[in-house]
Amino acid sequence: MIFSSLTFLFAYLPLTLAVYFLAPLRWRNLVLLLVSLFFYGWGEPVYIVIMLLSILIDYTHGLLVEKYRDNDKKARWFVGQSVVFNLLLLGFFKYWDFLAANLSLIPGISIPQFGIPLPIGISFFTFQTMSYTIDVYRQDAPVQRNILDFGAFVTMFPQLIAGPIVKYKTVAEDLNHRVNTTEDFALGARRFCVGLAKKVLLANSIGALWDAQLASQQAGTLTVAGGWLGLLAFGFQIYFDFSGYSDMAIGLGRIFGFRFLENFDHPYLSASVTEFWRRWHMSLTNWFREYLYIPLGGNRGGTAKTLRNILIVWFCTGFWHGASWNFILWGLYFAGWLILEKYILRDVLAKTPAWLKHVYTLVVVFVGWGIFAMEDLSVCGAYLADCFGGAPLWNALDGYRLRSYAVTLLALVLASTTLGKTLWDRLPAKAQKVLTPVWMALSLVICTAYLVDGSYNPFLYFRF
Repeated sequence: MIFSSLTFLFAYLPLTLAVYFLAPLRWRNLVLLLVSLFFYGWGEPVYIVIMLLSILIDYTHGLLVEKYRDNDKKARWFVGQSVVFNLLLLGFFKYWDFLAANLSLIPGISIPQFGIPLPIGISFFTFQTMSYTIDVYRQDAPVQRNILDFGAFVTMFPQLIAGPIVKYKTVAEDLNHRVNTTEDFALGARRFCVGLAKKVLLANSIGALWDAQLASQQAGTLTVAGGWLGLLAFGFQIYFDFSGYSDMAIGLGRIFGFRFLENFDHPYLSASVTEFWRRWHMSLTNWFREYLYIPLGGNRGGTAKTLRNILIVWFCTGFWHGASWNFILWGLYFAGWLILEKYILRDVLAKTPAWLKHVYTLVVVFVGWGIFAMEDLSVCGAYLADCFGGAPLWNALDGYRLRSYAVTLLALVLASTTLGKTLWDRLPAKAQKVLTPVWMALSLVICTAYLVDGSYNPFLYFRF
């Protein structure tokens, strides 16, 4: 079940809200746990067992870490057990077949592949539960002694299957003592509508253009202009797909009384690759910095160790996204650019005009999206070669597609900026109060019409 589905919007969500708000306050975490398990099991009921096992392991290990706090060796041992369990769980379901296939290429080695479907959201909830025991050990988060409350945190359906990655310490207070208000409900509903519009009206609308350009490359008719048009389409699709989902998750969380941290901050306005990664998927970037980069030593051990740490973190970032060589290459690609900016390009960029820095950043990022999008490296190499002069410059089909998508592309560009928020903030408070419900109702009606009429409605980050 996905947020931008008629089943979710007009069946699951209304029933969930009714049950949740009719329940006494002391039962609401239990209600949230049960409805979240139902949500998760909608498509793959068998994987509820994995979710429950993850809850049990990390709940008990949190208690053990707290119990042996005065015995650092034992406490660290239980933290290590929790980390190993989560990594083994993630590794088996997500990476076993990839590793088996590659190791079996070595003469004399044959490892079976199981072809097990990837449990949705496993990359997100394993990181969340793993960080819980680490934070309990660091005394950055209180231990949770109620397994139902802990289960509600792990399974919380708004952010369960595609993030943002919510650390226990950021919602611990809300989990135990939240107050549901009409203001939070209204703000959450408005944020949800923003995300739904991003997903349905923008991401879905441009996704077909990327598919068409990729098909042109495979047919041997891609041009330089067409190649860049395709990269532009995918870059906008993945941004509005994922940031739209994050908006919906943050909005739903607010409705239920939780305040999730922001996950995107207009990343396409960045003037460097370093800045881009401070603005894109911030919950993942922060997770790797806090739980991998800094424990490795960060930038404190000299240049050689800093380079090593950057490469390790970005190898893991790429591999986290998927069991395929293109994701590893994508991670190392950005590691390379971050290293260049840190040690070579920093002074150059400081003297470069703002518009040129912006163009440079977008070119680097959108080429990166090409690597990210195409798992077949031979296809990826051929496509990018066409983008950089390996094909004719332009053809009539490019002109037709550009005209067909001109309005959509303009809307995507404007929606990637802060223009909309700036104009909205300039409206008088009374005008905002009147227009908000009108806009929300209109967006729901239009999105519903699109969902009823269309069949193209993927969520790109579900596969991660």
